[in-house]
Amino acid sequence: MALLTFRKRNAPAPMTPGLDSLLTGYSIEVMPRTAEKVEDFRALLPEGTRVYIAHIDGTPIEDMVATARRLARDGFEVMPHFPARIIPDAATLQDWIARYQGEAGVHQGLVLAGGVAEPRGAFHSSMQLLETGLFDKAGFDRLHVAGHPEGNRDIDPDGGEETVMQAARWKQDFSERTDARMALVTQFAFEAAPVLDWAARLRANGVTLPVHVGLAGPAKLQTLIKFAVACGVGPSLRVLQKRAMDVTKLVLPYEPTDVARELAARRAADPDFPVEQVHLFPLGGIAKAAEWAEAQGGAALRPARRAV
Repeated sequence: MALLTFRKRNAPAPMTPGLDSLLTGYSIEVMPRTAEKVEDFRALLPEGTRVYIAHIDGTPIEDMVATARRLARDGFEVMPHFPARIIPDAATLQDWIARYQGEAGVHQGLVLAGGVAEPRGAFHSSMQLLETGLFDKAGFDRLHVAGHPEGNRDIDPDGGEETVMQAARWKQDFSERTDARMALVTQFAFEAAPVLDWAARLRANGVTLPVHVGLAGPAKLQTLIKFAVACGVGPSLRVLQKRAMDVTKLVLPYEPTDVARELAARRAADPDFPVEQVHLFPLGGIAKAAEWAEAQGGAALRPARRAV
């Protein structure tokens, strides 16, 4: 398999006030099989970038830990996924935590239900994983959890958000009664309005956890539509559908610039706005996502210690 090498470029001045601030310290997601294709992440990503490692069903834990070890060795903050529905029991969870910590120095994780329909064992939700106390016992100091701006039909089959909002309130309470530093990380969306409306509803429900908004990195339209359908993206999918009907835009790659600008503008106007930063899903490739963030001003070095 050919390895890819990329040259780092200097970032041009951002065009939208507040966009560089929103993108500074952005995080990005990889899988072991995509990480193998990148020769040197340090040539692509800002120093200290938080890199999530997606744990897809069927991926051996050995591959996950090896990827975590490599990224940690190169100076990145590593945040592996802990999908409840593919973890058979507490002993397995404890083993994974110990291996990540012992072999890669990991002290943070994204705790989520996972994308499989039926649990493989004792767990079906992120809350059950958190309630084991195993992350706290191991000294994990940062635990991110999933947020759902456009709902989640696996959780609320009727298309509402009663159950997901209850879960958000539970996670808020968990953050207040433990020492865990937490944030809500969302699925990618293709327009800002659903995210802005959801953020307002979070506030109304007493949820003040910081929000890290998922954005799909630059990619071909056909690729994005395939991933969006598979991942259950909600009403914002209409943005892609409308674009697909315009022949002049059909062949052009999608970029999340408009969504990011709107979020940045709202954040700049409201210092208490809960959206703190961006999490990139590099559906069109890690290099393209990193280059887009860099071009928008997101290549600044991560601060030594962030507030969240």
